[in-house]
Amino acid sequence: MKVNYIIIAVAVVGLFWTVSIVNKLPTLDENVNAAISQIDNELKRRNDLIPNLLSVVKGYAVHEEEVFTEVTNARAKAMQISFTPELLNDPIKLKKFEEAQAQLSFGLSKLMNITENYPDLKSNQNFLSLQSQLEGTENRIAIARRDYILTIKNYNIALRTFPSSILAKLIYPDFKPIVN
Repeated sequence: MKVNYIIIAVAVVGLFWTVSIVNKLPTLDENVNAAISQIDNELKRRNDLIPNLLSVVKGYAVHEEEVFTEVTNARAKAMQISFTPELLNDPIKLKKFEEAQAQLSFGLSKLMNITENYPDLKSNQNFLSLQSQLEGTENRIAIARRDYILTIKNYNIALRTFPSSILAKLIYPDFKPIVN
């Protein structure tokens, strides 16, 4: 009689353990998707600030057309690829996304460097406001990326550690890569 109770207790504990793992994995997966969306939102915010910033800088830095064109083209490229969960499964698109973002960051850096040559621009309130917003957005992008990496780490740990790795292989066959 006691053996039956022990078998039933072990089966119930095993069932609850299985259910908890099966429920944990989708939660972690949704956390990854939310972190991806947050990065994409911040990148879109940055892209939305760029035309206004270019407009203000163009008013003062007339002879910097090459930099304006570079930033405009980099922004157009960056806007072609959104950061989505599907992007993580396509290494070619992911590489293009990373290159476009790096190119845009480099272009923005050059744009901000040329402002040093125009003292009137540096004192323009509209420029200062846009510069501050851009800096804040860049900080939010960095924080969103950090949160994304931590979320991916937790997700991958759950997928790779025993005993959840057994169920994970049945439910989630692919790991998500960490994007810097």
